[in-house]
Amino acid sequence: DFLFFWGAVFLVTTTLVAFLKKEDQELIPAKEETKGITDTYRLLFSIIKMPAVLTFCLLILTSKVGFSAADAVTGLKLVEEGVPKEHLALLAVPMVPLQIILPLIISKYTAGPQPLNTFYKAMPYRLLLGLEFAFLVWWAPKVKHEGGFPLYYYAVVVLSYALHQITLYSMYVAIMAFNAKVSDPLIGGTYMTLLNTVSNLGGNWPSTVALWLVDPLTVKECEGAQGHHTCATAAAAEV
Repeated sequence: DFLFFWGAVFLVTTTLVAFLKKEDQELIPAKEETKGITDTYRLLFSIIKMPAVLTFCLLILTSKVGFSAADAVTGLKLVEEGVPKEHLALLAVPMVPLQIILPLIISKYTAGPQPLNTFYKAMPYRLLLGLEFAFLVWWAPKVKHEGGFPLYYYAVVVLSYALHQITLYSMYVAIMAFNAKVSDPLIGGTYMTLLNTVSNLGGNWPSTVALWLVDPLTVKECEGAQGHHTCATAAAAEV
């Protein structure tokens, strides 16, 4: 029902835009300097070789390592501890209005000459929320009872997710604002696409590594087996 509703809204709004929105024919945007695929890639390599761009790419590729595990693994671990998947999915619904409002509010602070200040200020709070998420996973089996989880546990989870969204969008909007600010207008599409691709990669590779490291770094002990078993491997856990 959720997907059907928003799918209908998407179709209606995009159809209205297609029929009702008219382009301003008087304003002719400046054409980009690139003419084809070869020129575009030559331009990309020339941009990447700039010292400032290399430094920024290094920053953005490593800046999200600190909270990759919390972002990628928390939901899976909560399900592992018994939190129903459908309940976690429902918790995403209250986040939708927040996700709509947050960029509007944060953009006021990223519109100035130094948009990355918002990025830097949000980072320590997002790192602290990683500890909060670890606490939620540790706390889950402590409060679980036969009927499931108490209402106050879900309230704490929703509040934690809401605070996480604030820090996440503060960093996201700040990076987008910075990319838009430093991109050369004549090659804006190419320049921004490169920086945004690096930004997305900087968020995806740490999460992938975090998911890959979950099993090797998880310590398990088997109860009821003869002798002491660490269950470090899947085969040992099966035995």
